[in-house]
Amino acid sequence: MKILVPKECDSEERRCALNADAAARLTELGAEIFVESGAGAGAGADDAHFSSAGANIAGSREDELATTDLILSVGRPTARDIAQMRVGAVYIGFLDPFNHVETLRKLAERGVSALSMEFIPRTTRAQKMDALSSQANLAGYAAVTLAADHLPKIFPMLMTAAGTLSPAKVFIIGAGVAGLQAIATARRLGAVVEAFDTRPAATEEIKSLGARSLRVELGDTGQTENGYAKALTEEQMTRQREAMKRACANADVVITAAQVFGRRAPVIVTSDILEAMKPGSVVVDLAVDNGGNVEGVEPGSISERNGVKIIGHRNLPGRIATHATQVYASNLVHLIEEFWDKESKTLRLDLEDEIIDAALIAHAGEIRNEKLRELS
Repeated sequence: MKILVPKECDSEERRCALNADAAARLTELGAEIFVESGAGAGAGADDAHFSSAGANIAGSREDELATTDLILSVGRPTARDIAQMRVGAVYIGFLDPFNHVETLRKLAERGVSALSMEFIPRTTRAQKMDALSSQANLAGYAAVTLAADHLPKIFPMLMTAAGTLSPAKVFIIGAGVAGLQAIATARRLGAVVEAFDTRPAATEEIKSLGARSLRVELGDTGQTENGYAKALTEEQMTRQREAMKRACANADVVITAAQVFGRRAPVIVTSDILEAMKPGSVVVDLAVDNGGNVEGVEPGSISERNGVKIIGHRNLPGRIATHATQVYASNLVHLIEEFWDKESKTLRLDLEDEIIDAALIAHAGEIRNEKLRELS
């Protein structure tokens, strides 16, 4: 089986779908690996890095796409790339299909099977393939280090001859994978941390990391089968915002990581809340790629309102591309190994398997996911 790792279509994407270790593991399975020249440069992997692992440096992009069985990528392909792909090829990456249905439609029309990494189920068996979690983990870390860099205070308490410096107060909204890592990182840096999540089950996880859990009486809440928080009612959102306003006003750093799968991220930090915050405080919006949790956040940039710095950087895992590539490549290799046919040395798309059934959103010329079919 021929596997191609093309350069990412997004010029700002520094991650790569494979690193040398992952390429070597796939080569051992009997796959023939081709990596487009420069594909790993942003993650600290040059062409020689891949060659030493047994991978081939690809020729022209068009020719390689036309003859490749399996394409591994971080992001979505362009319409031009899709038109070059071999009918019957398999494409694996973060496809963000709810926001880019047209890309999915073109893949299906071309006869390309598309596996979307966002749809890997959050089960024990699929945990090693869960790229959403592995990338969110790093995003949580990056959010805290960004905040620490921009905050005009240090995070830990420090006793000096000139007096005692109080620790920074960090408030984290959303205690999923990214939020929990943000809590852990902020605590390691010495901050006093408070966190909030609508899911009752998250309370103990927050406390286990040494943070205080903000209690807000919202009534019936919960989580989806994918582990995401359920959307709140307008009344619940109002109650939540009142509590958020008090907590944010008391914080030096606010990190928002609240997302609902398949929908726009809820706006939690409103202009009213921002106006109540102290000048010099910092807000990092981890949900900016999905619309943002902060009202008026400027995606891809840093803005300031009433002395409050709002960081809206996209793709935080891409800011630590070497490790983000390492874990993503490992997720992909685990997925391929799980469904690798040793005799034919090909990827077997078992439609009866729960993982393939969930993640294979386009196959044999059709969009398989019912919700995405309705959107298309």
